[in-house]
Amino acid sequence: MNIIQPDWPAPSRVKAVMTTRAGGVSRGHYSSLNLGAHVGDDPVAVTQNRALLQSALKLSGEPLWLQQVHGCDVVEREQVSAGCEADAICAMTPGQVCAVLTADCLPLLLCDRLGTRVCAVHAGWRGLAGGVIEAALRRFDCPGGEVLAWLGPAIGPERFEVGGEVRKRFVEQNPGAEVAFRAVPGNHWLADIYLLARQRLAQCSVGFVGGGQYCTVSDPKRFFSYRRDGMTGRMASLIWIDPD
Repeated sequence: MNIIQPDWPAPSRVKAVMTTRAGGVSRGHYSSLNLGAHVGDDPVAVTQNRALLQSALKLSGEPLWLQQVHGCDVVEREQVSAGCEADAICAMTPGQVCAVLTADCLPLLLCDRLGTRVCAVHAGWRGLAGGVIEAALRRFDCPGGEVLAWLGPAIGPERFEVGGEVRKRFVEQNPGAEVAFRAVPGNHWLADIYLLARQRLAQCSVGFVGGGQYCTVSDPKRFFSYRRDGMTGRMASLIWIDPD
């Protein structure tokens, strides 16, 4: 199983990974480590893939899988059950695994410098514009400078073509967001989702921001991509506090 580990100064008790598409049992469009149960894959294969993930990472419990809706709701891992509608999940209890699924949207992992709280965020453009990052950061009982952030693999700035309404929404909220958009023919724009996220993290004075160097669309051997393939799997970004 090939996984990506964040390069960030998180305390040793904070564990974080993102899966790639390699190392599972799914076939065809979902080959091979698809972890999404909502995308049309064989449910047996998804269950096996999730079990493989839990075993490979030596997780004390199964991640709680959200029903992501491109919104801004943040839930506490200890207070909800699987399938609840939310796009960010936090935890303070060791061993409670927070996870989000993506295949072009931005997965954002957060923790504080003391390793007392962790959070996984699913941030597509709607969630970003709606304030999902800010909502997740409000769950941290510390100044922004004490929070660490890692931007997981998402659609890159050369591939994320959007309409003018998307640019308008961001620029109306923050005129400085215009630098994250580049005009292309057809009255469309190429958007830099990493930069848009970094701007919002900076506005919240987040102390460290890492990651943001991948493109899910342009790396089909490593990543699932909904925009590239349509019918495809989902990767997971996970974060938890080590109970040992």
